Amino acid sequence: MDAGNTAIIDKIMSLKKAKNALFLVHNYQLGEVQDIADFAGDSLELSRKAATSDADVIVFCGVHFMAETAAILNPERTVLLPDLHSGCPMADMINADQLRELKKKHPKAKVVCYVNSTAEVKAESDICCTSANAVKIVETLKDAEEIIFVPDQYLGSYAAEQTGKEMILWPGYCPTHARILPSDIQKRKAENPNAVVIVHPECKVETRALADARLSTGQMAQFAQETDKKEIIVGTEIGLLHRLRKENPDKTFISATEQAICPRMKLITLETVLWSLENMENRITIPEEISIKAKNAVDRMLEVH
Repeated sequence: MDAGNTAIIDKIMSLKKAKNALFLVHNYQLGEVQDIADFAGDSLELSRKAATSDADVIVFCGVHFMAETAAILNPERTVLLPDLHSGCPMADMINADQLRELKKKHPKAKVVCYVNSTAEVKAESDICCTSANAVKIVETLKDAEEIIFVPDQYLGSYAAEQTGKEMILWPGYCPTHARILPSDIQKRKAENPNAVVIVHPECKVETRALADARLSTGQMAQFAQETDKKEIIVGTEIGLLHRLRKENPDKTFISATEQAICPRMKLITLETVLWSLENMENRITIPEEISIKAKNAVDRMLEVH
């Protein structure tokens, strides 16, 4: 580590202690940011940590909807997002008005909302889910006449495959995971014939079909630790490889494609974390009437084990 980073980290840690701050960091963040985390994980794991936090300040190193979820679960605490431009294209693919219109067409439907969505969309939903628990969440809706799944058509189709339930899918998607093509998997498998292939369920159907397992990033980390395989092809955003290599130095991790980069996830740096904590910027706040309704959907998700 260079001297500049060491000095910045020293300042960050001093402020962190003084302000009783908790650093929650998503698996797709830059390696240097993951390394200062109190907890690094996928969106479900980070939601659970946020819900049980006793910190005065939560510094959320991820994208905007994740910081919003932390603020929904911690209305009395200060939630900071070091870079406001750190957004999610998928979350922007549906808004509350569009969801309300869809609900009018299907008045008896239950709405399952992927956490990769805005607080306003969560507020219009019955229950949230993450990639780690989407199948379980859909399975809980045994009596639903219809199920609307927003905004990710690919995670929705994966949950439908696993549960046998037909769902009304919104045509949203993650541009990063959509870049992981079947030809990428085939190429990596040809180059590494002994490797096991794991992909994220946000990938397209034809890409998922070539994988040995379809897992959230948190589940990928667990899989990597438990598998006997020494070579693993990883079909998700490349930021996860930092954590996988750090936790499993005896194994080789191969990105399915170097194109699997989320540029918004890479906006947060050590410098922006320091600036955010020094100035207590950018505080994420949500109108109470939206926050209360959104919290109901998130709480229902967290109750499912």
